[in-house]
Amino acid sequence: MTHPFRTLDAADLKGKRVLLRVDLNVPMENGKVSDATRIERVLPTIREISDKGGKVILLAHFGRPKGGPDEANSLKPVAGAVAEHLGRPVGFAADCIGEIPAKAIAAMKDGDVILLENTRFHKQEEKNDPAFVEALAKLGDVFVNDAFSAAHRAHASTEGVAHKLPAYAGRAMQAELEALTLALGSPVRPVAAIVGGAKVSTKLDLLENLVKKVDTLIIGGGMANTFLFAEGKPVGKSLCEKDLAEKARSIVAAAKAANCRILLPVDAHAAKEFKAHAVARFVDVDHIADDEMALDIGPKSIIAVEDALASTKTLVWNGPFGAFEMPPFDAATMQIAKTVAFLTKDGKLKSVAGGGDTVAALNAAGVAEQLTYVSTAGGAFLEWMEGKALPGVEALRAK
Repeated sequence: MTHPFRTLDAADLKGKRVLLRVDLNVPMENGKVSDATRIERVLPTIREISDKGGKVILLAHFGRPKGGPDEANSLKPVAGAVAEHLGRPVGFAADCIGEIPAKAIAAMKDGDVILLENTRFHKQEEKNDPAFVEALAKLGDVFVNDAFSAAHRAHASTEGVAHKLPAYAGRAMQAELEALTLALGSPVRPVAAIVGGAKVSTKLDLLENLVKKVDTLIIGGGMANTFLFAEGKPVGKSLCEKDLAEKARSIVAAAKAANCRILLPVDAHAAKEFKAHAVARFVDVDHIADDEMALDIGPKSIIAVEDALASTKTLVWNGPFGAFEMPPFDAATMQIAKTVAFLTKDGKLKSVAGGGDTVAALNAAGVAEQLTYVSTAGGAFLEWMEGKALPGVEALRAK
């Protein structure tokens, strides 16, 4: 597909020093990487640059150091993990600017890989400081960004350097941008969005953008209670932001104006207390008792969602339908996840999902691999869906 972004297809890499920004902010336990998902995602880009004869110089941040070197936030142990997954040696330089990396890079042969120390050990990284950007750019001939998850921050190593060197999207970044363009940029209609999660307040910008972009907006999770309350329905002890009722009504009005159908639950799985295997009942949303809380959507609502999905071509999903971490209130999210996977495998639906809870729910349902694309990017994914420009992505646009 043609891209508004420069990709590796257009890059001259042989014999070049390639600064490759990756996300290696991986969870560690006892000095070992406990989840290598983020490492796995960038291996294809590292291999491709190395195989094309580029010198691969990895830039990454780790944790939130207080603006100075500290052992706990060193990337040194991560270099070993990258080497293990890559199946090739990975060098390490104990700083990311100045003499130390310059010497190490000068000694590299074409195809070699080195990881530089945590960019956030310098306060200037997060300030996108021009002198720091200059010091980073000095170390490379080409810049490749493969860290979509850090693209919503305009830091020196994610955005600043892209203006100093020829800049390209890596393969993981490219896959993410293709998926998001597929979902909201130029999607095949009709488009539906599932937005769930606990609170309307954290997703106001998202809802306001989506009603202009999608044909059907399916609302689940705790946030559905706020919309039901705004319609005058009883919500009992359910999680509900009553002070946002007016806001919910204005989103519904905006949806009407944009010809976007909003689908709210018609029944709920309700219980008097929030605990695993609590005594619960299915009840229409008109009849939730004062001492009950809605913890998941009910069977009629699940059927309504599946009906809507059956006539949908493109789906964006952010947020679960119920308190999915607590059975039996995971039932709706699990069942709908399986339906989405089935429709996708059948070629009837393009499905793009993202956000921590959503990814966890799709993994729990065992279907994450079966969706068109699952974004692990969190904040960057949400800001893209809110219609915001991401500095790290904008810097890669074909001029």
